[in-house]
Amino acid sequence: MYFKNFPTIPYDAVGSGQTKDVKNILRRVSVRSKVKANVLFYDTYDVKEGESPESIADKLYGDPELHWIVLLVNDITDVYHQWPMRYSQFLQFVNDKYSDPNGVHHYEIAQSSGDTTKTIEVYNNSALYTGDTDFYSTATTITNIEYEENLQNDRRKIRLLDPKYVP
Repeated sequence: MYFKNFPTIPYDAVGSGQTKDVKNILRRVSVRSKVKANVLFYDTYDVKEGESPESIADKLYGDPELHWIVLLVNDITDVYHQWPMRYSQFLQFVNDKYSDPNGVHHYEIAQSSGDTTKTIEVYNNSALYTGDTDFYSTATTITNIEYEENLQNDRRKIRLLDPKYVP
């Protein structure tokens, strides 16, 4: 169903000079920017522990094979790295990535103008150290595991195409 609108190309799989028409699955498909900007087409959704694109598509659209819609709408091309992990996978990932998961990843300071709900990331880079010890006393320490948890929480917030537009 997903590939029916893809163009066909002649392809010689074995190099014998004999081609066969096949679907060009390497063709990149995307949602038009005007459609993406229209909030009326979408609902926001928080992916729950253990949910997959297939289970969400089955629940929302009644067909797990429509998982590509969930991925396409959210610009996800790599389910292994762009989709939220199960908690056990996440812990394993953090332990493999960092020698000290509770070590300092970076610091954050409150933004004093503009959108004050946002924070500014600052790094403890000894090459840039200027002797200002008060700076880090006002900053919040973000550990490696907290940093990765924040990334996972951002990945959990997805958009879903309203089912009435699927046909």
